[in-house]
Amino acid sequence: MSKTHLGHTARKRFGQNFLHDEYVIGNIVAAIAPKPGQNLLEIGPGLGALTDPVCEEVDALTVVELDRDLAKRLRHHPFHGQKLSIIEQDALTLDFSQVAQSLPAERGKLRVFGNLPYNISTPLMFHLFSHAKHIADMHFMLQKEVVTRLAAGPGSKHYGRLSVMAQYYCAITPVLQVPPGAFKPPPKVDSAVVRLIPHATPPVDVESVELLESVCAKVFNQRRKTLRNGLKELLTDTQISDLGIDPGVRAEVLPLSDFAKLANAVARNTAQEEG
Repeated sequence: MSKTHLGHTARKRFGQNFLHDEYVIGNIVAAIAPKPGQNLLEIGPGLGALTDPVCEEVDALTVVELDRDLAKRLRHHPFHGQKLSIIEQDALTLDFSQVAQSLPAERGKLRVFGNLPYNISTPLMFHLFSHAKHIADMHFMLQKEVVTRLAAGPGSKHYGRLSVMAQYYCAITPVLQVPPGAFKPPPKVDSAVVRLIPHATPPVDVESVELLESVCAKVFNQRRKTLRNGLKELLTDTQISDLGIDPGVRAEVLPLSDFAKLANAVARNTAQEEG
C-alpha cells in the first residue's frame, strides 16, 4: 500500500495518515461550521484536506505543523498562503493560551480542529484541557475507540480516566464515523470525529484538578480493584462510606460527581496532615 499522497510520503514518526475522502471532508467542515472573523486554529494540517475547504470559508486560519516539508508547502500555498499563519512546533509543547492572547480578542476564543496523530491524541487533549478557558470548541478526528472512551458513561466497559477527566472539562458529542479507506495510507483502525465544548463552569467543584486526576489514575489503573483497594493509601473505608459511596464497588460504576467527592476528601486529608 503506497504511503505517498499528493507528492508527500507519510512519515510514521509523525503518525501521518492523510484524509482524502471528499464526502467525509465535507461533513467534517460542516460540523466545524467555520465563519469569517473567528480565531480558528488547525492542528496538523498535513496536505490541507481540511485546511483548503476551511480557508474557502474564512479570512484567516492559524495552523500548527511539526513537519518542516509540510509547513513549507503550506507557506507557499498558491491560493491560501496569505490567509495562513503557520506555527512550526509540536502541538504538545505549544502554549495555546499564549496563542489565543496573540490573536484578535474581538474574534473570540480559539476554535480548534484537526486530524490528530493517533499516537499523541490522548496526551494532546489533556494538554488542550489545561488551556480550556481560552477555547470555544474543538473538533477532532481520532481513533474511534478513543471517541467511544471520551463519551462513555458509568457502567460502560469503555468508561475510564479519560472519560471522567474529559467530561470534567468538556461536553462531548460524537459527530461522525470514518472508515480506514478515507485515508492514505489507511490506518489499521476505524476513526471518528468528536466535538468537545469546554464547560463555562466545571460541572462539579473540586479542590484540586490534579488530585481528581490522581484519584482517577489510581482507581482505573487496575480496573478489577475495588475503591477500598485502589484508594487504601489515601482514604479509609469509613471515609469513603461517609461520602455515600460503597467502598466495595469498582471505579467504572461511579459518576463524575462521586470522583469529585473522593478527590475533595483526599484534599481534606492532605490539608489536615500538613496542618
